[in-house]
Amino acid sequence: MSALPDTASTAHHDPLIIAGVAYRSRLLVGSGKYRDLEETRRATEASGAEIVTVALRRTNIGQHPNEPSLLDVLPPDRYTILPNTAGCYTAADAIRTCRLARELLDGRTLVKLEVLGDEKTLFPDITATLEAAATLIKEGFQVMVYTTDDPIIAKRLEELGCVAVMPLAAPIGSGLGIRNPYNIRLIIENAKVPILVDAGVGTASDAAIAMELGCDGVLMNTAIAAAKNPVLMASAMNKAVQAGREAYLAGRMPRKLYGNASSPLEGTFF
Repeated sequence: MSALPDTASTAHHDPLIIAGVAYRSRLLVGSGKYRDLEETRRATEASGAEIVTVALRRTNIGQHPNEPSLLDVLPPDRYTILPNTAGCYTAADAIRTCRLARELLDGRTLVKLEVLGDEKTLFPDITATLEAAATLIKEGFQVMVYTTDDPIIAKRLEELGCVAVMPLAAPIGSGLGIRNPYNIRLIIENAKVPILVDAGVGTASDAAIAMELGCDGVLMNTAIAAAKNPVLMASAMNKAVQAGREAYLAGRMPRKLYGNASSPLEGTFF
């Protein structure tokens, strides 16, 4: 009997494909809210993530040449730097931010689009998101898009040409976990592009649940950066995403109303 594949082997043969590029890790992480760049580096390494989001309005990746750059600790030859439009409340601002990111990153076109509609909840403005996505896609951007957990909107964003759809699990930074697993499941079942839970994860079990639902990946920042020990939490999230994916692929046992002995009595001698 051949040995079961280890986690590294499973990841190698079960990559996350985004815009035609294969990634071993299904955990994507943000780069904000850490105490300093050194903690950012250590936590990112512990997470095992290969894609790191950067809020261009809050983080220096070269637009301020006389200040420390995030790229000093997260070099683009090691990580896929995913600029996002965090803090944008209009389609025009989001589009302008993505254009700036393309200039700063030597023409790279993979971006994470979010257009916020409310400062208190940080829920997305769906009308503005659809508008910005349509424009960016026409301009050749590969758009990963933050949205609500509405299956209809998720499908519409896919049909526009977004390369990944990223429904929230709960409000950004709330740590409330997966509030509506049924909508997430519906989005996954109807999708032909990767679905990644974005926002709301608070701890490792939340990440595992997202993956067990069938999500292709999970993106998080606050859950790691706001932990008492961010580096240790990053390591926990790494393992949780891997475990959740393996559990999903394995297929859980059916739920039953009554007990069923794990050691049946049939055929016993006494």
